Amino acid sequence: MKSLVVYYSRTNITKKLAETIANKADADIEEIIPKTNYNGKIGYARGGKDAISSKVIDLETQKYNPEDYDMVYLGGPVWASRPSTPLYSYIKHNEGKFKNVKFFATAGSSGFEGAFKHMEEASIKPQKTLALTTKEVKKDLFEDKLSSFLE
Repeated sequence: MKSLVVYYSRTNITKKLAETIANKADADIEEIIPKTNYNGKIGYARGGKDAISSKVIDLETQKYNPEDYDMVYLGGPVWASRPSTPLYSYIKHNEGKFKNVKFFATAGSSGFEGAFKHMEEASIKPQKTLALTTKEVKKDLFEDKLSSFLE
């Protein structure tokens, strides 16, 4: 089965998780790079505002086409109980191109359910979801959850 991991990471927490998933699933990996700047405190505030309004932004050109994959792992941080704007935008730009998906998200502590619901409404029902706190990722406390997610 051919797999692709697609992720957005503002602070490299989700990047660490995405790279681990890609490694264990023997998948290609693609980082979502927004044309909108979400760095720093202003970017953080802009991100929350854009996520709440379900804004779709422009992204840099992607290397991989999700239609070419049997499974696409979609992940990013939770912003205001929504998927990050770059991840949401990627999903919207690729509507109808996903055969099977699994969602993963990182957050300080909560908002996962709302983020996954919003992602599902924009794409298709995921086979599985993986929700990890920043602490779990930073301290590598996710092996059991990850194993179940990858089954």
